Amino acid sequence: MTAPIVVIGGGPAASAACGALREEGYDGPLVVCSAEHVAPYERPPLSKDLLTGQATAADLALRADDWYAANDIDLRLGTPVVALSNGTHEVELAGGERLAYDKVLLATGGSPRRLPDDHSDRVLYLRDLGDSHELGKRIRSGEPLVVLGGGFIGCEVAASARGSGAEVTVLEMDELPMRRGVGDAIAAAMAQVHRENGVVLRTGERVDVVESSSEGVRIRAAGGDLECATLLVAVGLVPNTAVLRGTGIDLDPASGGVAVDGFCRSSDPDVFAAGDVAAHDHPGYGRIRVEHHDNAIKQGAAAARAMLGVLSEPYAEPHWFWSDQFEHNLQSVGRSGPGDQQVVRGSIEERRFAQFSLHRGRVRSVIALDRGRDMMWAKKLVASGMTVDPGQLADDSVPLKQLVKSGGGAEQ
Repeated sequence: MTAPIVVIGGGPAASAACGALREEGYDGPLVVCSAEHVAPYERPPLSKDLLTGQATAADLALRADDWYAANDIDLRLGTPVVALSNGTHEVELAGGERLAYDKVLLATGGSPRRLPDDHSDRVLYLRDLGDSHELGKRIRSGEPLVVLGGGFIGCEVAASARGSGAEVTVLEMDELPMRRGVGDAIAAAMAQVHRENGVVLRTGERVDVVESSSEGVRIRAAGGDLECATLLVAVGLVPNTAVLRGTGIDLDPASGGVAVDGFCRSSDPDVFAAGDVAAHDHPGYGRIRVEHHDNAIKQGAAAARAMLGVLSEPYAEPHWFWSDQFEHNLQSVGRSGPGDQQVVRGSIEERRFAQFSLHRGRVRSVIALDRGRDMMWAKKLVASGMTVDPGQLADDSVPLKQLVKSGGGAEQ
C-alpha cells in the first residue's frame, strides 16, 4: 500500500493544501493530523466578529462539515504529531501510533509568545477559538482590559473591545502602533483613531514586570503602574517547529521558521512547509516568513502542487493582508525596501490615502487606509513590475486603472 501524504496542522494552509491535492488529481491516501478539536477555520475573525459575538464558530469553517470525508481525506482531530522521523519516513502521534508517509507538509502555524512564569488565568493569549471565546466573555462582562502589544492583533482586539463598551488600555514599546507593518504615516493616523475612540494608548512604553494572581494583574511600566482584571498579551508569534527536533531540517535563524525554497521544500526534499511556520525564499524579497491568512491559503495550495511536481514556478505572491479597526480598513500588498521613493495618493489629513513605495520607478509595495477601491489595481502594479510615473501615481484624478492599462504612464 502506498504511504500517504501527511499534513501536520489544521489551519488554512492545511485546508488549502488538501483542496489543491485533490484538484490536481492526487487520489492517493491523505491524512491530516490536527491538534485542534475542530476542522480548519478562519482565524482573522478571532480578534473581530467572533470576539464581539457577531459571528459564531460555525461561521468560520473553511469547508462544509462533510467535505473531508467526501474527498476521502482522513481528518484526525485532537491528534497532535509529537515527532517526525525523516530517516524512517514516519510521524509519531501523541498516543504513540507511528504513521508512515510519502511526503509531509508542515502547516503547524505558530503559538503566541508568552510571558515567562505565567500561570494565571487572568493573563490571556489569542490564537484559537477557545482563546477568542474566553476573551470575548471577559470583554462582554464589562471588565477593563489591558493589551500588551500594539501590533495588528493587539489593535484589532482593542477596537473590538471598545466597540463592545469595554475600557481598554494598550501598552506598546514603539512610538507608534503597528508601525513595523504599515509605516509612520498610517501608524500615526491609526493611533489618532484609537485615541479618538477612547482607547488609552500608551506608546514608547517599557513594561518591566507583570505580576498576576487569581484576583488580577499588576503591570509595572515605565509610564506608571496599572492594575486590571484581564491582560491580553499580544507580542508576537513563535513558529511551531518542535516536531522537527532531531531531524536536522534547517530552520531560518532570523525568524525561527522552517527554511524552505521557492517550492515550499525544506532541506529534506520530502518535507514541505507552508503558512505561518514557513520562512520561504521569495524571488523579490529574499527569505521571509509571513503571518497572514491570505498567504497561508495560497502557500498551502502552492506546497501541495510542489509535492506533486506540478508547481511550474517558485511561489512569488506579493503578500496581501488587511485589518479592520473601528470603521477603518487597512490593506497592504508587497514589501518595501530601504531607500524606496515614497509617493502618497489621497489625503493624509482626511485619513484616506495610499502610500506607494517605488524602487527605480517600479511599485514594490502599497499600504492603504480606507482606499479599498485602489487595491485591486495596486496589486496589479506591484505584480507587473511596470515603471510608473510618480506624478500621475500621486494624482487622485488619474485612475489607477488607467495607469495600469497605459503601462504605468512613464517613459520606458
